[in-house]
Amino acid sequence: MILIVTDTTRRDHIGAYGNDWIQTPNLDKLAADSLRFTRAVPEAMPTVPARRSIHSGMRTFPFRNWVKRSGNESGVWGWQHIPDDQPTLAEQMSAGGYTTILVSDNPHTFKPSMNFARGFKSLQWIRGQEGDDYMPPWLADDRFLDQYMYQDAGGEELTSKGENLLLANELKQYLANNADRAREEDYLCAKVFRTAARMLESTPPDQPFFLAIDSFDPHEPWDAPRHYADLYDPGYTDPEPVSPRYGKSDYLTDRQLKRMRALYAGEMTMVDRWIGYFMGQAERLGLLENSLVIMTSDHGMALGEHGALGKPSFALWPEMTDTPFFIRHPDGKRAGEAMDYFASTHDIAPTILSFAGIEPETRLDGVDLMPTLEGETPSDPRDYFTSGMNDYVWVSDRQYTMISKNDGSEAVLYDIVADPDQQNDIAADNPDIVKHMFSLVLKDAGGEPLPSYA
Repeated sequence: MILIVTDTTRRDHIGAYGNDWIQTPNLDKLAADSLRFTRAVPEAMPTVPARRSIHSGMRTFPFRNWVKRSGNESGVWGWQHIPDDQPTLAEQMSAGGYTTILVSDNPHTFKPSMNFARGFKSLQWIRGQEGDDYMPPWLADDRFLDQYMYQDAGGEELTSKGENLLLANELKQYLANNADRAREEDYLCAKVFRTAARMLESTPPDQPFFLAIDSFDPHEPWDAPRHYADLYDPGYTDPEPVSPRYGKSDYLTDRQLKRMRALYAGEMTMVDRWIGYFMGQAERLGLLENSLVIMTSDHGMALGEHGALGKPSFALWPEMTDTPFFIRHPDGKRAGEAMDYFASTHDIAPTILSFAGIEPETRLDGVDLMPTLEGETPSDPRDYFTSGMNDYVWVSDRQYTMISKNDGSEAVLYDIVADPDQQNDIAADNPDIVKHMFSLVLKDAGGEPLPSYA
């Protein structure tokens, strides 16, 4: 069993989903060998809520009786550990006789209180990502600071010599963490997939394994080797906008926004390269002949669409909600086909357990997607789906998508058949539809009002 999770990955930036300007040949190949879901949406967002559902098979939305996350960014509701009484996927796989391996550079994954590492016999933490206080900050070379344009999370623009916008402490920490990079193999994304490949090489041929790979890239900062961004925007000479200020995008010039999009696209292509390296090694070892491979992400990223940038809670448009989801069966079942089922993060655990022939220890909220590989419909037909982030909710059926606050206020409504890019808000003219869509949110919330986070 191989599970690949990449952070902050937009579905519309992958060739297999229709993108015609970003190079993702390895993801495209994986899609060609897989059943590809075209309506996949995370069960909850952002990073930690999505991973709770991945590792537990349980819904984390709606967020009830939870404390607000504290730290160096605005509060994130739902940013809590997997409850101690919820068995994890890795625990159940381990009990079923599988060697369980986690390879990740996501610093949130390895925080002891979060429980994401529970059940993994082998933990490979690739240190150095954003938010990881790994190396002393004074190891950062100040000469690199002028190469980047950076903003703080509160929206203040901090100016240093050269008139660059910098968040000195956060950027210095990241640069210190990665001060020893000399070649692309030293980048964190490459380290993650190279380490995962080494885990494959050391696995005994007669020992079944569950390998979970969690790559923080293409999460910001987008600092892949320059030639990747230059594929999409050659000749740029100003400081690089490697990380967005979450919120409105109007603080950037059109030129800076174009470069930011190129930086993200370049990061996607770098991630694709190293996914390809890993899959190539798995194929060389003959492991793809009897391994199930699932690939997905936790959410996307706004890059100026709808006037939004980053991952603000209100921006639950396709740029944020639409994620890739592939299932590659070793026998090639439904390879190259697409399905518009609302597949989601909490379906991963029951699907992997089903393929392994392991009965879940408790009832799971997610559904087993293995029947889809036989051309059947899963047990839950899912005529609609709900999700949420902080104090915003999202709900969609195959005709409409609605976004609103937890109490139903500030609703926007889109006819996604006539307006798939969700540019024309029709909420004011359709109050009955808005009311119906919000009733679906309350239905999934058990019929109770959602909590107020004011």
